Amino acid sequence: MRRPVLFATFTAAAFALAACGSPDADADGDGEISLEEAAAKSDEMVRPEPGLYRATTEMIDMQMPGAPPAVRDMMKGMMGGGEETSTFCLTREQAEKGFEEMARQTQEDADCAFEKFDADGGSIDAVMTCRGSERGEVRIAMQGTGTRTSSDMTMTMDARGPQGQSMTIKTRSRQERIGDCEG
Repeated sequence: MRRPVLFATFTAAAFALAACGSPDADADGDGEISLEEAAAKSDEMVRPEPGLYRATTEMIDMQMPGAPPAVRDMMKGMMGGGEETSTFCLTREQAEKGFEEMARQTQEDADCAFEKFDADGGSIDAVMTCRGSERGEVRIAMQGTGTRTSSDMTMTMDARGPQGQSMTIKTRSRQERIGDCEG
């Protein structure tokens, strides 16, 4: 279950860092915004600056209705249970590739589309749903702000398993450029 949260965090951060003026992203008018359509719109947005970034992710809340306490505790432990901070180097090549490359990579094993994708003036308000026959469905709501060098995003992930089990996780993710990459 950690992969969808990490994917959501990275996706939201990529959009928030690039968010700057995004008109209606549903190019084909089918009522859903595919990852490819969102990626195409992200190509029109400002790219993040290459450099060394500090990323802080905090789990704000987790709900697992009907799950025994031991299962909830195990999931909290798997999810980090609190605030995690790391650094990463965003190279010039990665910054130039933008979201489109990431969208292509995640399409390999996910059926994801945006219900909503509003990115304008450095803010984002989006809802993405990913479906998978054996994994159920995950709906991720993302709201936040971003610039070329920082982002602050809140995400709420609602997961529904194929047997009816459910889980809701709310996280906050912040990225900030803290310098140049070494080497």
